[in-house]
Amino acid sequence: MKSQVIFGGVLLVLGIVLLIVGMNSSHSVADQVSNTFSGRFTQDTMWYIIGGIAAGVLGLLMLMFGVRGKHS
Repeated sequence: MKSQVIFGGVLLVLGIVLLIVGMNSSHSVADQVSNTFSGRFTQDTMWYIIGGIAAGVLGLLMLMFGVRGKHS
């Protein structure tokens, strides 16, 4: 297997895990209070969600385009 495909798979799994952690932390008491008064989640929760989405998309793209080309 190409290292790009392996790294893409790892990034995809990491992105899914970060997204799940971010969504779970959005239900915490601190985030609910912050969302009630400011209309947004805490910065930590937003970084988990944004980082999870970015890592997941990048990993998916690496998986899709890493498979193309010549196999050695």
